[in-house]
Amino acid sequence: MPEAKYKRVLLKLSGEALRGKSSYGINNPTLNRIALQIKEVVKLGVGVGIVVGGGNIWRGAQAEADGMDRVTADYAGMLATVINAIALQDVLERLGVDTRTQSALEIEKVAEPYIRRRAIRHLEKGRVVIFAGGTGNPYMTADTAGALRAIEINAEILLMTKSGVDGIYDADPNKNPKAKKIDKITHIKALSMRLKVMDTTALSLCMDNKLPIIVFDSEAKDGILKAVLGKSIGTLVTSEN
Repeated sequence: MPEAKYKRVLLKLSGEALRGKSSYGINNPTLNRIALQIKEVVKLGVGVGIVVGGGNIWRGAQAEADGMDRVTADYAGMLATVINAIALQDVLERLGVDTRTQSALEIEKVAEPYIRRRAIRHLEKGRVVIFAGGTGNPYMTADTAGALRAIEINAEILLMTKSGVDGIYDADPNKNPKAKKIDKITHIKALSMRLKVMDTTALSLCMDNKLPIIVFDSEAKDGILKAVLGKSIGTLVTSEN
């Protein structure tokens, strides 16, 4: 069995990653593929925390643009992440992976409340912990929740999946065919170049706490497993040149 490079990771899954090729909601084959990779990572003895987004169900920015109050739109988005979290938990548990979902929103019928010490204890017992509800606060993205939870659980790295993009580019590859992929970049340079790897609050949190990030395509074959094993994939964002 190969040896993992990291002992504890935080995996940030976008809602789009769970949507797969579907236009809306959760694509079950995609969800199963992701869950199988997580199971393999757990078998390596790696502690896995997961933050899920909700963009496959609800787009708060679009709702706000259509006239909805921003705070209301953000809370609706947090509820969408809870749906994704319990769907992922169900698949993982059917695969035999002991899993707990913790929510930053009080919704105890379906998830534990987020308690940092309890989350760490779950990880120490080999359980996967899925963090839902974002940070529990409006004006904060799931990216920020991913960075915050990674720091709180003492993860060694933040694994960030992107839908349809295999890393960070110096321009939008969907708009500029000449955009060049960046294999490695520092937090500060990514901030100064205004690269849309993640929102600036999340990136600043990672920089201030020297938390490295690997950005890669959610559709990459065995992408999560490769990242945990330290194989070359996507783009590495680090505090070191």
